[in-house]
Amino acid sequence: MIEPRAQMNNVSMYSPGKPVEELKRELGLDHVIKMASNENPYGFSPMAKEAMMEEMKNVHYYPEITAPVLADKLSRNLEVPANTLIFGNGSDEIIRMITRTYLNVGEEAVMASVTFPRYKTNVVIEGGKPVNIPMKEGTHDLQAMKKAITSKTKIVFVCNPNNPTGTIVGEEELLQFLESIPSDVLVILDEAYYEYVHTDDYLQSINYLDQFPNLIILRTFSKIYGLASVRVGYGIMASDIVQEILKGKDPFNVNRLAQAAAWAAIGDKEFMTMTKQKNEEGRLYLESNFSRLGLSYFPSHTNFVMVDVAQNAEEVYNRLLEKGIIVRPGHLMGYSTMIRVTIGKQEENEQFIQALEQVLEK
Repeated sequence: MIEPRAQMNNVSMYSPGKPVEELKRELGLDHVIKMASNENPYGFSPMAKEAMMEEMKNVHYYPEITAPVLADKLSRNLEVPANTLIFGNGSDEIIRMITRTYLNVGEEAVMASVTFPRYKTNVVIEGGKPVNIPMKEGTHDLQAMKKAITSKTKIVFVCNPNNPTGTIVGEEELLQFLESIPSDVLVILDEAYYEYVHTDDYLQSINYLDQFPNLIILRTFSKIYGLASVRVGYGIMASDIVQEILKGKDPFNVNRLAQAAAWAAIGDKEFMTMTKQKNEEGRLYLESNFSRLGLSYFPSHTNFVMVDVAQNAEEVYNRLLEKGIIVRPGHLMGYSTMIRVTIGKQEENEQFIQALEQVLEK
C-alpha cells in the first residue's frame, strides 16, 4: 500500500446528513423529510433557474476564472470594490485556499471546539496545529480565544452565526476582539448564515474591512439563496490578500451555471424576503414547542435549531429515522444529548414535532 502524507492520518472524510434516497432504500419508506443539512426548503429563485437555462448554451466553454460579472453585481450589492471579492466552489473551498496560501507547517489556528469541522481539517492537511477552545453556553468564548494566541498563531476562525449551535457573538464583544488581534494574524469571520440573523446586536463586519486589513469575511449562496448543489461561496477581504490567494486557486473552480445562478439570485429580493420570513415563523414554532415539551435549546440566528432532548442523541436520531425524519445527531458534534434540526416548511416542522414527541415518550 502506498502511504499517504502523515497529516492524512489525522483527518476523516466529511460526514454529511443522511441522503433521503438512502433512508428510503434502507427502511422501505415512501415519505422522508430531510431536516439535517440546513438546506433551503423553499428551493431557489426562479430568476436563478432562468439564468442557468440561458447559460446552458455556453456549457462547452470554460468559465471566466474570476467570475467578473458576478463580482461586479455582488460588489454593487454589498458596496465593496470588486477586487476585494474572491469566489469558490462553496465557501469551504475558500477556507482551503486560505490555509494553502498562508499556513506554514507547525503554525497554529485558533477556533472554537464545536464549530464547522472543515476549519480543523484544512489546517491539519497543511501541517498546521488546530487550537480548540471550549464553547461557553454554545457560544464562542472570545476572551479564551484571544488568550490562546501565541507567536505561532497564523489564523483565528470565528463562525458567526456558529454552525452547529446557531449562536452569535454580539457586536461590541466581536469588535473589541478584532481590535485585540495582532495585525499579522488572519481573522476569518464565517458568516454563511448572515442573512438569517434577527437582532441588531450583530457586527456589520463589511464596514470594518478598511480598519482591519487582516480580516476575511466568508459568505455563501448555499443557504438562504438555496443554491447548495451548484456550489458558490465568496470571500470579502483586502485586495492584496485576494491576489495572493488567486495564485493557488484552481482556474475554473466556479462553473458557468453556478456563476449565472448566483448573479441572478442577487436580484430576487422577493425570494430572499419570503425565505427569511418563513424561516422566522418556523423558528418561533419550533422554539415554542420545545419550550412546551420542557426542552432547552441554543438561541438560533440561522435556519436550524440545536435542542437538548435530555436523552441519548444517537438513539433519538435513530428513532426519528424510523419515522422518516432525518436530523443531525449532536453526539457527532460534542453534544451527547442534543440534536440539530433544520427549520423546514410548516408541515415538515409539524411532522417533526409530532414524531419527536412520540419518540421522547418512549
